[in-house]
Amino acid sequence: MKKIQGALAIGFISLFTAITLCPLSSLKAQSSQKDEKNDHKKMEWWQHDRFGMFIHWGLYSEAAGYWDGKPVNGAGEWLMTDGHIPRNQYAQLAKTFDPVDFNAEQWVKIAKEAGMKYIVITTKHHDGFCMFNTKATKYNVVDGTPWHTDPMKLLSEACKKQGIKFCTYYSIMDWHSPYQQADDTNAEHPTYNPTTMINNQKYLAYMKDQLQEIITQYHTHLLWFDGGWMKGWTAADAHEIYNYITGLDPKLIVNNRLEHGVGDYGTPEQKIPVRGLPGPWETCMTLNDTWGYKRGDDNWKSDTTLITNLIHCASGGGNFLLNVGPTGKGIIPQPEVDRLMAMGKWLKVNGDAIYGSDRTPFNEALPYGYATQKQGKVFLEITKWPSDGQIIVPLKNKIRRAYLLADKRSHLKTKSTPDGLEVHLPADAPDPIASVVVLEINGPVQPE
Repeated sequence: MKKIQGALAIGFISLFTAITLCPLSSLKAQSSQKDEKNDHKKMEWWQHDRFGMFIHWGLYSEAAGYWDGKPVNGAGEWLMTDGHIPRNQYAQLAKTFDPVDFNAEQWVKIAKEAGMKYIVITTKHHDGFCMFNTKATKYNVVDGTPWHTDPMKLLSEACKKQGIKFCTYYSIMDWHSPYQQADDTNAEHPTYNPTTMINNQKYLAYMKDQLQEIITQYHTHLLWFDGGWMKGWTAADAHEIYNYITGLDPKLIVNNRLEHGVGDYGTPEQKIPVRGLPGPWETCMTLNDTWGYKRGDDNWKSDTTLITNLIHCASGGGNFLLNVGPTGKGIIPQPEVDRLMAMGKWLKVNGDAIYGSDRTPFNEALPYGYATQKQGKVFLEITKWPSDGQIIVPLKNKIRRAYLLADKRSHLKTKSTPDGLEVHLPADAPDPIASVVVLEINGPVQPE
């Protein structure tokens, strides 16, 4: 992932400001440019599912943010560069990587019970260590660790069994590769970011070999690239890889981090665009402050924040990719599981307002929450329950029926007024975080 200093990266603030303030035409360019016209059909399942699990897992999980017994400042998955660790020393982590508690079925079950519909997992992060069975290098989890197990095979099988889409992350930047060179080459205290391509042709061949393995061995539905900001990675490289992998599987969805305007959807990180983006997009976010497991990172987001973030993404027409960082032993930390179960509990009642929904039909933000829509229905996700028992909806349509999603037998009184549609609510909210009102209408939505 892009490096974040503390809870918020200054560089990302600048990017997010640009996203939220720049003209719509520029937003469209950022969100979903690609080589060919967007194949909307292949995106249908992804845009319907709305909610996915991101998993960052690798050698850095074994180190847990520590080196030589001391904590290293920065993100857990950036340990190699933040700790200025030489390649050969960092590689020693593989000798002790033995996640005896890993259970693919359990991981997928957690995602499913959280209401997540797809999983994206790191096959190779910036450190270059491969978490899958690859013939392109011995620097991988099967050949290079005492575990000798291919977790991607087990996870892809578990996903298929449980009805979850299996998707994969792949870093372009590779601190272990001989075809890339860190700008700071101090042998004792190297810094790997920024990194520069020094042999594009050979690295592209290496990438193609591995991407073919990932596509054919695990039948990934989506490739989530990262690290394309490195020096020397060109537009020609990005187009070549995109065309190669979609040639292998035309239905493959590809994010926009091949950079240079190539990809199927946008990927704002750790922030949600206030009004969404005009094309397909997905916010990726951590549950705490780091992507990979880091001992002592207990700055957990609340259930309220997480559920509201999911609603916010759906209201803007986007997806929410929420990260977990399993330990070196293969355990998803309990605080992460607890929060995911809270989200799953909310979605069991209110999922109809999220899955398969479209962005808000309203031009202005609602003072009491958010809105999504489907054919013949407008959903109001109310996060601020009104003390006076009523809300005004900027809607001209005649209402066939109004009710609470938590109680489909309920009946809410409505009244057309000069200010909009007045909806009368019960004194108490059905849910302490977000309660959903459903407005069934005739014809297309007619906002005020």
